[in-house]
Formats: sequence, C-alpha cells, structure tokens
Amino acid sequence: MGVVGVFGARVVMTHSGEADSGALDRVQAYQLAIALSDDAWDDAVKMRKEPLLAGTAEQLFNAVGSISAAIAEGYGRRSPRDRVRYYEYAMTSAEEARTWYRVGRRGVDGETLGKRTTQLVSIRRLLLTMMRNDRARIRKRRED
Repeated sequence: MGVVGVFGARVVMTHSGEADSGALDRVQAYQLAIALSDDAWDDAVKMRKEPLLAGTAEQLFNAVGSISAAIAEGYGRRSPRDRVRYYEYAMTSAEEARTWYRVGRRGVDGETLGKRTTQLVSIRRLLLTMMRNDRARIRKRRED
C-alpha cells in the first residue's frame, strides 16, 4: 500500500505501520543506527534511575539519535562532498555516544556496554567505507 508524500515522493507503509523511505532504509549504517536508538532508549531509562546520571542519559540519547539523523541528511544530498560532510557529523555523534556510554557505565551492565560499543564501532566502520567511496567519486570527477 503506497501513498504520495510531500513533493510527490512515494512512501510505502510497512506491515508495522512505519513509512518505508526506500533506499535509505537499505543503508546498513542507517539500519544499525536506528536499532541502536531503540537500545539507547532502554539504556537511558535505566541510567535515569540513578539521579547523578540523568543528564548523561539525555546526552546519550541525543547523541545516538543524531547518528541516524546525520546519515539520513547526508544520504539525501546530491553532492558527494555534502554526503561526506554529513557522514562525518554522524561519525562525530557516534564518538560522542561512545563517550556518554563510558561516562554512564555505572547505569548499564558490562555486557550491555560491550554490545553498544560493538554497535558503535560497526556504524563507524560502515561510515568510513561510505565516506571513502564518496571521496573516490570526488577524486574521479576532478580527474575527468
């Protein structure tokens, strides 16, 4: 079932009722970042139970949410140079999230901390590949 969205873009509704924005939803770094945002919600709720970590929990959730937002923003750009810039923002947010997890480590168990670090490293590696590919496109255009 599809509906026409803003500017005539076709949006497909998935079985879960969420909009499928198409190609972006097939970008692995974006998929991992969205999944991590769900996990970060649960982690932030746990952290907030410790009053001293309430601010950390909010910072963590904001940083994790910024990862997928920056990937989406970059993916929508036509210019490889613009895409790289937003992917760099996503990388920065991933590093920030990793730091907030370290700061809030007393609010989550060690196994969870290890999983989140692994998720963030995976996102970082994928972003590096995406940036390398777009930088190669930039170099190729210069050579042509």
